[in-house]
Amino acid sequence: MPASRLALLAFACLCLSAGQAAAQQKFKIGVISTMSGPAGAFGTETMAGLNLALKRGNGAFGGVPVELVTGDDQVRPELGKQLAEKMIMQDKVNMFAGTIFGQVVLAAAPVAFAAKVPFVAGVPGPSEYSGAGCNRLFFSTGYQTDGPHEAMAKYLTAKKFKNVYVMVLNTVSGRDAVAGIKRFYSEPLAGEVYVTVNQIDYSTEIAAIQAKKPEAVYIFLPGGMGINFIKQYKLAGLSKISPLIGFSFAFEEDVLRAVGDAALGSLNSSNWANDMPNAENKAFVAAFEAEYKRLPSQYAAFAYDFALMMGSVLPTMKGNFSDGEALAAAISKARFKSTRGDFRFNRNHMPIQDWVLRAVVRDDKGRITNRTVDRIMSAHQDAYVKDCKLGAAQ
Repeated sequence: MPASRLALLAFACLCLSAGQAAAQQKFKIGVISTMSGPAGAFGTETMAGLNLALKRGNGAFGGVPVELVTGDDQVRPELGKQLAEKMIMQDKVNMFAGTIFGQVVLAAAPVAFAAKVPFVAGVPGPSEYSGAGCNRLFFSTGYQTDGPHEAMAKYLTAKKFKNVYVMVLNTVSGRDAVAGIKRFYSEPLAGEVYVTVNQIDYSTEIAAIQAKKPEAVYIFLPGGMGINFIKQYKLAGLSKISPLIGFSFAFEEDVLRAVGDAALGSLNSSNWANDMPNAENKAFVAAFEAEYKRLPSQYAAFAYDFALMMGSVLPTMKGNFSDGEALAAAISKARFKSTRGDFRFNRNHMPIQDWVLRAVVRDDKGRITNRTVDRIMSAHQDAYVKDCKLGAAQ
């Protein structure tokens, strides 16, 4: 064979090999989220944030090509575990992200731990993984689950609310919510009620509230649950008697688009708002509105922040994505500009962050949305970190 043809063949093989190597270097993320049912908006918004980041990054985070392997957990812990097992065994994912519900996290994350694969929850940092049970492979880019409730409880105490009725989900996150409220609220609760996930009818709970006549009603009912409750609450004529308050997920954009002016005036705590003035948030909100023709929710912002984080981490791995322990160590040291401002993890891998008070308003375009009205906490650290034996805060 002529030398020129040999050289051409060798060059072709080299290109093929390089192409195969590049393909093998695609970073695979298992996204286990809630994409159907009354809570399906959570997964829809999570995917919207991730896909927006991928589009803006030309299919990559930090220049590293990314593939998303998705699964709908349906708020079923056993299904979340099965999805994690399938993604490890068949899809060979390098990490997990996007999970919304604490009970699903607690079922799926141990699968990742056993495989030495990082698990980055999309929202919750359950108390089980925040203190003595903290894990070098577990992170939350949202918040430690007590956090938003601690913030709102601090506000209620400062404003001398004396008679607050609390209604939350009967879940891991719901129980953490009540723990957070009681940690910072100085008065006895007028009522403490736990409702089932995906509950539709709240007539019994509303009758109990009518009988109690509390000064305010604190709710942790995200997605379709919040939509149904807020509509039924207004129909019962309670909005002006016992105003609704809560944390952000009960008053997010998916809820507000559905309930309209029924939520006007409601106060809620959050670590993010679409009017935060930092450059990253302005760019995110503008890009999201241009892409999806609606305002983003907190779920989308958290997913986008996850992408920003990985954009800062993946280039440092230099293609060594198979070492989950090294990847987790790199994530723990992540420093990046998020939609919430400068981002950093505490030693238990929960964010150290500010909390603000938002009010539901009608903006100058006639949309029902949230507006930041006050700052409640700055650089807040959760109550469990003192018991975590991982390294010192980065």
